[in-house]
Amino acid sequence: MKITQFKNLSSSLMPLHRDDVDTDQIIPARFLTATDKKGFGEHLFMDLRFEEDGVTPKPDFVLNQKQYKNAKILLAHENFGCGSSREHAPWALLGYGFNAVIAISFADIFRNNSAKNGLLVVELPRDVIDMMHADVLKDPKEKATINLEQQTSIWKGKAYNFPINPFVKKCMLEGLDDIGYTMSFADQISVYEKRRDSVNAT
Repeated sequence: MKITQFKNLSSSLMPLHRDDVDTDQIIPARFLTATDKKGFGEHLFMDLRFEEDGVTPKPDFVLNQKQYKNAKILLAHENFGCGSSREHAPWALLGYGFNAVIAISFADIFRNNSAKNGLLVVELPRDVIDMMHADVLKDPKEKATINLEQQTSIWKGKAYNFPINPFVKKCMLEGLDDIGYTMSFADQISVYEKRRDSVNAT
């Protein structure tokens, strides 16, 4: 199977300066009944974005502020994606239009679910993240550039390296999920199975 192939990304940032944003904040549990990936983006941060009536936008929440409307990168803070495991969280972020999340740290389960669905998570040092948040407040049009091949995030002309699992990197660059990666070895698997059957037959 395939995921969206990650290419170099240059985009403005959506600054969400909150620690410990959990998966229930990202996509509330009441929206988890569907198993198809489509449609989750409209419910992203639902309880943070809207008043209790579910219709009236909260003007102070960043997703409702027009200066950040076209951002493809979410700039978070510390321990993003904590809480219960749900693939719906990266589905909602991707469905809304984000291709990457930059933060100080991520919950391990969220990181793994993101990798399987093609959402790039970028960890940068606290001082860099805090600087980026401050810069974005001053100039919402400032853009970051993420180069996955080189594992760099460029901000205001300076490149910052970020870590990533080599297997995850390969899959994202080639647009493959775990199954797709396995199937890329289909020819070798076929040769092995034929050889094994031949040995067993003798």
